[in-house]
Amino acid sequence: MKKFMRRKFFLLLLLAVISLRINAQELNCTIQVITPQLQTADPKVFDEMKKGVTEFMNNRKWTSDNFTQSERIECSFLISITKELAANKYQAQVTIQSNRPVFNSGYNSTLFNWVDKEWTIEYAQYQTFDFNENVVSDELPSLLAYYAYIIIGLDYDSFSPKGGTQFYTKAQNIVNLKSNSGLKGWRSIDGTRNRYWLVENLLNTKFENGRVAIYKYHHEGLDKMYDDMENARKAVLSAITLLDKVNQDNPNSMFIQVFFTAKSEEIINIFSQAPPAEKTTIINLVSKLDAANSSKYQKILKQ
Repeated sequence: MKKFMRRKFFLLLLLAVISLRINAQELNCTIQVITPQLQTADPKVFDEMKKGVTEFMNNRKWTSDNFTQSERIECSFLISITKELAANKYQAQVTIQSNRPVFNSGYNSTLFNWVDKEWTIEYAQYQTFDFNENVVSDELPSLLAYYAYIIIGLDYDSFSPKGGTQFYTKAQNIVNLKSNSGLKGWRSIDGTRNRYWLVENLLNTKFENGRVAIYKYHHEGLDKMYDDMENARKAVLSAITLLDKVNQDNPNSMFIQVFFTAKSEEIINIFSQAPPAEKTTIINLVSKLDAANSSKYQKILKQ
């Protein structure tokens, strides 16, 4: 009997471990909180902020899908507190980045790399992060949840055509709920490069081919590099050609800027070993699509 109970105990323990592995949360997010311009701030407050943000991002279940530990999406937030507006109220600039593994390699491709300069948040030491996607929530958890859904949506888009729609819809719902908050970044009138326009572009049918390009670039391009570099590189070129068509119909969009902010260095690396004709084609394309960095792409010709 004792032997049977021992076996039963270890079986239950094994099942519990397997369950934890299968039902891991979606995000594995690294958080930094820095205060380069605050001279008198109590560092303990921001240590607790870092802890709270980390727990909120990594312990919350954001989807109904099952993730293993190895499938968690790698992401990071660098929260730079730039000003103390009042007691427990701060202005911040935040760099958000997410990565995606490439099949048959140890390489991680940057999917999202963006700086949001319009965070106005309230945080008191030891406060909890309460968030409900169906009602207006406090600014800090709303911002974090918005970017969590953007990060997950982009990841899903990279593995299946337009696979991230449901998560962009959740991000857009947060935008709608926060539109009357009076805080910057949630409304179309706040500028052309903000949270409103990012998710608007991602859900707008005018940019559907852009989202297909995300899939082609990653799954038909990067994921095939190990097996067939030549055809994989052509798939990347095809994806960027598709983005060019999107840009012709929607010039100066946030969608295109976000893509190339994340991908410029990677594109240079991919095409540095390409045949001369391919190099010329890609340089002509990216010099139009990412004009601000056109000189940087000339590195492709030098290798």
